[in-house]
Amino acid sequence: MRAFGLALSVAGLVALVTLPTRAAVQYPLNLTVDAQGKMGATTITSKLTIKVDRPMEDSRRTRVADALQHGGYPNALNTLRPLPAIGSIASQAKTVDVKYTREEKDGSLIIIGDRPLFFLSPDPTKGRPGYELTVVTLRFDGKGGVTGQMSGAARVKPSPDGGVILDDYAEDLVQLKGQLGK
Repeated sequence: MRAFGLALSVAGLVALVTLPTRAAVQYPLNLTVDAQGKMGATTITSKLTIKVDRPMEDSRRTRVADALQHGGYPNALNTLRPLPAIGSIASQAKTVDVKYTREEKDGSLIIIGDRPLFFLSPDPTKGRPGYELTVVTLRFDGKGGVTGQMSGAARVKPSPDGGVILDDYAEDLVQLKGQLGK
């Protein structure tokens, strides 16, 4: 496992309980991005569609964060999954519902889908149980450009410093690049 440096660190999934965030994202967000991931020596490219109809309500975000801090990953999943979908993340083969969003102070957007979108691993013996989320972080450059990173299959746990640690099923995070309005 590694500390998730995609804005899910100390200010991420758990810090959502305290601070309101600035509105850097225009809703509804409808974005098609180029995704590039690695699986061993192979580079895989694809298009993903990310839609977020509206931001997540603060009270629901707080419930998910509290569930993770006080009950761990299984409790957070049980709290997240019954929430209403506020968007979707889709590949050509599969779509997952977005159940969690958080706008960070730096203007980036964290998006969490309630199921894994894909599994990338060169190790065919690696088990898939427990990797039950899709996690995306998007950064907007102010000129319409969007970059980000994604874990198509992840699990999370609270870190000792109050943040979140991401365990990505793949060896490396998928890199995202796109343009608003396209």
